[in-house]
Parts: sequence; structure tokens; C-alpha cells
Amino acid sequence: MTTSFETVAPLLAQQAIELPSWAFGNSGTRFRVFGSPGTARDPYEKIADAAKVHELTGLAPTVALHIPWDVVDDFGQLREYANGLGVELGTVNSNTFQDDDYKLGSVTHSDPVIRQKAIDHHLRCIDIMHQTGSRDLKIWLADGTNYPGQDDIRARQDRLADSLQQIYAGLGDDQRLVLEYKFFEPAFYHTDVPDWGTSYAHTVALGDKALVCLDTGHHAPGTNIEFIVAQLLRLGKLGSFDFNSRFYADDDLIVGAADPFQLFRILAEVIRGGGFGPDSGVAFMLDQCHNIEQKIPGQMRSVLNVQEMTARALLIDRDALSAAQAAGDVLGAHGILMDAFYRDVRPDLAAWRESRGLPADPMAAYAASGHQEKIAAERVGGAQASWGA
Repeated sequence: MTTSFETVAPLLAQQAIELPSWAFGNSGTRFRVFGSPGTARDPYEKIADAAKVHELTGLAPTVALHIPWDVVDDFGQLREYANGLGVELGTVNSNTFQDDDYKLGSVTHSDPVIRQKAIDHHLRCIDIMHQTGSRDLKIWLADGTNYPGQDDIRARQDRLADSLQQIYAGLGDDQRLVLEYKFFEPAFYHTDVPDWGTSYAHTVALGDKALVCLDTGHHAPGTNIEFIVAQLLRLGKLGSFDFNSRFYADDDLIVGAADPFQLFRILAEVIRGGGFGPDSGVAFMLDQCHNIEQKIPGQMRSVLNVQEMTARALLIDRDALSAAQAAGDVLGAHGILMDAFYRDVRPDLAAWRESRGLPADPMAAYAASGHQEKIAAERVGGAQASWGA
């Protein structure tokens, strides 16, 4: 692959990173959820904030919804509102982790009445997808146990498989089910979908319209995430990314904040495996919270970080790298990779943005626009969106 930025530039124009509606609400830790002036109060204001990110970066044409956090009376109207701001509604994320009935599980619960309630929630999400034009139903489950012997691990897997089959059967022809996994939390002894292998096994059993979602914060310390990326792409089962960053657990911090090199390595494998571009079927999206920083610039910083590392990954000299690998040149191959990682593409990206009518420095443009002060003055009264709203 060429190392010329001019040749890479058209590929960058294909990049699309979906924004999560919940990133524009208040969030925090187990100890405190912090408010901030100008925070969105409803799904319409969340979408307006997401549209501002896209306006300044050109990278975020879709917004993911979270149900029931983003329930409105008329999803067709919400779709029209988003389109009017230049964005589309994207992935619909289900929520079966904030209802007292789901304390011991949702789609894996031993009580068939509660299981059916959880299944019906997902079928309702599919109905919303028809109204919003969404392709993907993303399922992340908090289901699991805290203590050995609390429940039958095997039986929970059987119930999970049965529930997923019922949800999968409700998908439209052009819709997909994307099953996310998480190593731990909120369950601490075992999680019902703890790793990519479990997610893969269930999606294979479901069929071609079921795929795996990889969240970069949902792994044990030291996990080689780029290997998982390579394997899932090789198997044709990588459906989507939830990009964020972590120091210790599922921190949901700004992408690349903890380990920019890891982000580069992941994107290098995405590109190597054919997971980049609109025809790949792999959806890029953010899943993060802005606990202490402003929401809109926090999302902007993340998508720009992903774009920068994508550019660096595209600039890997693949021909030279393959030759060095074939020759067993360990240090030479490593050096070729590191040359691409250390390449400063920021001036090139600034010029590329300007050529597309975007601000060279979107962060500075937002700060100078006065938009943050404007929404802080306008959004007075009512309840700010937060976890569960």
C-alpha cells in the first residue's frame, strides 16, 4: 500500500463513525453523576448536539438510539428532524438492565414471564428500527451471577440461545442483530456473554444476520484486541465496534486517551482484514461517557482521534511490510509499522478538511463559535438527560 497521503485521502472520505445519543446526556461513576450547563434534555436535543459534531468534522453522519432512554411519541418525526439537521438515525440499542424485574437476569432469567418481557422489549426495538430506518439491533446484556451456585450456568446459556432465536426471528430482511460481550460488570462471578467466543458461538447458531460487536473497553487487562479483530474479520462475523478508551476497566473514556498505539493497531487490523469502508459491513461507533468534560467537544475529540489513527494505519507500507515479514526480518517489519504510527498526519488532515469545506481545526472552531454558551443559555429548565432518561 502506498505511503502517500494524497492517495489515502479518498479512502478517508469513506469513514463514518456513529455517535451514541447517550454521550450527550450527563453521566458519571458509581459515586456521582455530574450535571453540566447546556446538557441535552431530550432525544431531539441529543440529535442536535450530534449533528453539530458532524457539521464540524464530517465524520459522524448517524446517531445511535438507546431504548427506552430515547423513546418518543413519533419516531418518524424524530427521523425527519435528524434528516433536517443532516444526520440519520442509526443503531438501536436495547436496555434490559435498569428494570427491577431484571435483577437476576433478563433474557436468561429462570422465570419465563420475565424472559418474555425482555424478548418483547427487543421486538419493540425492532419495530422502532422499521420507523427509523435503522439496520442494526445491538444487544448488550448485564445478565450474569455474582456468586458460585447462584444459578445454573449451562441452563442460562440454553435460555439465552432460545431468547435470541425468538428475537432474531423478528428481524426484517435488511436488519441485523449485533451481540456485544463484556468480561465483567455488573455481574462479577460470571457474565452470560463474557467474551468474543461466546458471542461468536451464539451468532453462528442464529444465522448470517447475527454478528459480533466488539467494545474496546470490555476485555480483561492485557487482551490482544487486534487479534480478536483479525479473527472475527477472518470469520466474517465482525459487525460493529464500540470505540472508547480504558485505563482499568470499562472506563468509557475518549477514544485513544489511554493507549493511542492500541487504537492504531486495531485500525491496522481492521484495514488489513477488509473491515474499513461502507461496503465492509462493519459499523464504527463510539460508546463513551463524558463525566467531567463538555459533551460535544468530547465527541469531536474522539472521532478526530479515530480519523487520525485511521490515516496512520492506511499509510502503512504494506508491500514493504509483507516483504520484511516473508524474509523473517523481525526488526525491519516492526520498524515499518512504527514509521506509520509515528507519522504526524495532523497537517495533512487539516488541509484535507479545508479542501472539503470543513474547519482545519474543528475543536478550535467549536470553541470560537460560541455554540456551547448558546445552548447553556437556551437549555434552562426541565430535566437534563442522564442514565435512564
